[in-house]
Amino acid sequence: PLPGINYSVFLVTGLVMMTILQNAFANTSSSFTQSKITGNLVFLMLSPMTPIQWFLGYLGGAIIRGIACGLTLWTFCGFIVEVNIQYLGWIFVFGFLSCVIMGGLGLIAGIYAEKWDQVAGFQNFLINPLTLLAGVFFSTNNLPSFWQALSKFNPFFYLIDGFRHGVFGISDVSPWLSFWISITAAIVISFLCLRIIGAGWRLKT
Repeated sequence: PLPGINYSVFLVTGLVMMTILQNAFANTSSSFTQSKITGNLVFLMLSPMTPIQWFLGYLGGAIIRGIACGLTLWTFCGFIVEVNIQYLGWIFVFGFLSCVIMGGLGLIAGIYAEKWDQVAGFQNFLINPLTLLAGVFFSTNNLPSFWQALSKFNPFFYLIDGFRHGVFGISDVSPWLSFWISITAAIVISFLCLRIIGAGWRLKT
């Protein structure tokens, strides 16, 4: 863990972020895939809703579910481990950006998928490994230099590290670096979602 930080507290923050990330992804991916499989997506396509309204509707659900699940886990962990928050603003910022990024990725996965196995493959072979290797259970500073450098190419690392800075006041990298990388990723993914929805890719098949 980070210097001077109890591992139990360090672990709780990682688990909270992992919960936020996975639930935000699961909300949009499962909702959209369910709509495609059951055939009720056609009613959404016949509505006068614009692509941005589609996107904001699904993303809103991902944000609410991700934050709610993270807060629930943190509340129960609070009965076991005392966590003193240093910067509440950073916690909110990285929690929110995590939901935007993962909600967007979940929406892309849901649009692409034709069956549940494809969504599961996306989560098992991309989302889960990137999340677990981003420092959920350990500080990347404890890794050999090669793996430390490699972890910097993982966008999830900056979400988790920035979130931990909000809790502990210390982190592996500057929170401002984490912020700019995370917000850039959120903008790119959001733009990609809007383009895909607007083009109707894999929506009319």
